[in-house]
Amino acid sequence: MAAVGPLDAMFLLGETREQAMHVGGLMLFELPEGARDQVFPEGTQDYVSRLYREMVESQAVNPLFARRVRHRPLDLGYWSWESEDEVDLEYHIRLSALARPGRYRELFELTSRLHGTLLDRHRPLWEMHLIEGVQGRRFAIYTKVHHSLLDGVTALRLLQASLTSDPDQAGMPAPFALPDRALADAAASTTPAGGLSPAALLSAAGRVTGGAGRAVGGVGRVLADLAGLSPVGLRSALRVLQTEHSSVAFQAPRTIFNQPITGARRFAAQSWPMERLEKVRAITGATLNDVMLAMCSGALRTYLLELNALPDKGMTAMVPVSLRGESGEGEAPGGGNSLATLIADLATDERDPERRIGRIIDSTSYGKGMLSQLSPLQNLMVGALGIGSAGPAAVIPGLAGRTPPPYNLVISNIPGPAESPLYWNRSRLLGMYPASIVLNGQALNISVTSYDHQLHFGLTGCRRTVPHLQRLLAHLETALIDLERL
Repeated sequence: MAAVGPLDAMFLLGETREQAMHVGGLMLFELPEGARDQVFPEGTQDYVSRLYREMVESQAVNPLFARRVRHRPLDLGYWSWESEDEVDLEYHIRLSALARPGRYRELFELTSRLHGTLLDRHRPLWEMHLIEGVQGRRFAIYTKVHHSLLDGVTALRLLQASLTSDPDQAGMPAPFALPDRALADAAASTTPAGGLSPAALLSAAGRVTGGAGRAVGGVGRVLADLAGLSPVGLRSALRVLQTEHSSVAFQAPRTIFNQPITGARRFAAQSWPMERLEKVRAITGATLNDVMLAMCSGALRTYLLELNALPDKGMTAMVPVSLRGESGEGEAPGGGNSLATLIADLATDERDPERRIGRIIDSTSYGKGMLSQLSPLQNLMVGALGIGSAGPAAVIPGLAGRTPPPYNLVISNIPGPAESPLYWNRSRLLGMYPASIVLNGQALNISVTSYDHQLHFGLTGCRRTVPHLQRLLAHLETALIDLERL
């Protein structure tokens, strides 16, 4: 038995039926030649069903994925992990088939329902769903894992570790069956040497939200104790947090996204060729991340205009940012740790796409410039406080929608595998789409990852608070077309 860290317990304590605390992902595969699925028989074997049977019957489970959480009065209120002696793989691994015609619409509807259900705390906190019957000789895998067990970036790395560049390799393990070394490598790759993992970063934010009713000085002492910051260093981090592009930092307008949420989810996903965004980058002098933000900005503007809900003031987004160079190599401007956050002006009040992306460039450049003046631990502090600032509305009943939000949504860009194409048991990976957490007061999350010369967008929203979420996909394409015309 091992104690759950006091920081990671935040994800267990903060979970409600409306506010699930698991991260997930949808991976789309192409069936190998000679295979077929049960819904579209075009070959000699039931490929996906056979994979399911093999995983359920023969694959071992890494001890990490055999952990279940325990919370008893005898433990004096402390959470702890205990090992499940015999993991019921038939429960954790599910086989599903889409109704005809098996379009992406049906796939996203199924993913939405799966992502909106809580994980069973009497069992290890993960699930894996094999989905056959996707149109065009394809199948999908949806996985989800509780944030107290793994953070989203590590989960993505584990999915990558289960893939290969060899199109003929079979008998490959699933992520839950990877050996300890693969798990360690995946966790280590989530952050530069000497830094803290995204899980630690978000857990630090949890300490902030847990003390939402205390004075700022008390929060500072908790975080300073965690990171080993001096009072001077903490004050510097707080100043940067407050002055990141002073016209937008913590001055977000109220929108339909910043309302209470329900437990039901909507999920939508689509891929765009990186080449198209690179051309816009070259024309405008923006970074690739700025172009992605401009796509999101244009799409959000059109979406809210359709709902007659666009605020007069420009929306803002909290953006996790890497302080390394574009190559990802060498020292970050502040030292070894290169993860922080900034608040970006999305300029949704600007009609002209050129002016809009110009404001985004100014906003992110200013934020990165401020962050580059900080030490590694101060960068960590800015990230933790930036994420944690959304916490009070999430944990205090009735607060969401009644106070100005610190920002309107989170938009994150997670680097994907550099190698492509990749395969799993001879099936080519076509796309990988993150499915993230939404909170009370933060009803929409846009997460993006890169793979095979494409950017893969995963949109997660509250089903009631964010109506017709799938329309954002068409608006993202329109926004990119507008940028290409500059």
